[in-house]
Amino acid sequence: MTSSIRKNRIKFTSAQKLEYAKLMVEENYSNNQIIELSGASSSAVVRWKKQYLAEKSGETSPNLVALDPQIRRIKELEKQLLEAQKDNEILKKATAFFIRDNPALR
Repeated sequence: MTSSIRKNRIKFTSAQKLEYAKLMVEENYSNNQIIELSGASSSAVVRWKKQYLAEKSGETSPNLVALDPQIRRIKELEKQLLEAQKDNEILKKATAFFIRDNPALR
């Protein structure tokens, strides 16, 4: 019987991921150097680098939390804007409904 010891999972903040990705892209650190430095898995390191490069080129994934805090803020504001627009549409419809049903307001 083989005994498998599972490595403890390390949680990285978006700021940490961004910093490691910058080291790989801008400072030419290798993936192995970042793996040794951070203790992260190779797949995670590759994913951070890929996401960082995509964000630099303007591509963002709706399923991933952005590494760059400015992009995260933009996504948050876009979400708030969409909610406000939906609220405005509901209020317009409600106003039209009440005006239609109240002859004094015509």
